[in-house]
Amino acid sequence: MLQEDFNIPDEIIVGKLHCLFTRTANKWYYKMRIDQGKHDWSWWKSEVITKWANNSWRSKMENAFVSSIFNSEKDKPLTWFFKQKDRVSALHPDMSNTMINIKILRKFGGELEHAIKCRCVELCSTENYINAMEDIITRTRIGKTWIKNPIESKMVSNIPREDRRLEKPVLKCHKCGSTSHLANTFTKKTKINEVQVIEEVQCTEEKKESDQYCAISEDTPVEDYPIENITAFFGVTEVHTHLA
Repeated sequence: MLQEDFNIPDEIIVGKLHCLFTRTANKWYYKMRIDQGKHDWSWWKSEVITKWANNSWRSKMENAFVSSIFNSEKDKPLTWFFKQKDRVSALHPDMSNTMINIKILRKFGGELEHAIKCRCVELCSTENYINAMEDIITRTRIGKTWIKNPIESKMVSNIPREDRRLEKPVLKCHKCGSTSHLANTFTKKTKINEVQVIEEVQCTEEKKESDQYCAISEDTPVEDYPIENITAFFGVTEVHTHLA
């Protein structure tokens, strides 16, 4: 890029390599410089591609791009955006600048992506995207996580644990009244013996009522009929007696 944009000679570009490389790459450069001697920029470019542009490096770079998520509380828009752009450019050298910006913009997602798209046109430059991004984050709450009020959390933490338990309603099973489970998980079934006892009690009550009806013969005068039998037989709830 330096040679194409500024027409800088190879000697100056090669002399700046020790400043561009860091950590492992810098050690590799010094070792190659001692072993191979002085070479032009085209030779160093082919050696860098052979050394680093392999499948392992591409996989590492792609994982770094996918896992990098913008956090408005920690990351600066300018630094984060250009770092992602360098990663995409290294993975896809032939991709246009517009497609790179769109690929990075999709990583925001949700409200922040929508707000940036509304501010910028489709064929927008990288600088315009970054300016819109900084303006949205600075002036709005879009893209920011909700932070709990520390005063409210402190007040809740000062409440004793016993008082917290008293505030919560006690849940009970409306079938048996137990607090160990709820009605939807109630598994206790009625035993067969209990069902038989209930049926026997119902049969005895029905038998008593039928005996009372049978105890009244045809010769019994109407005035001697019990009031209970009359009301039960005719389904009358109230009986009014009139004196002759």
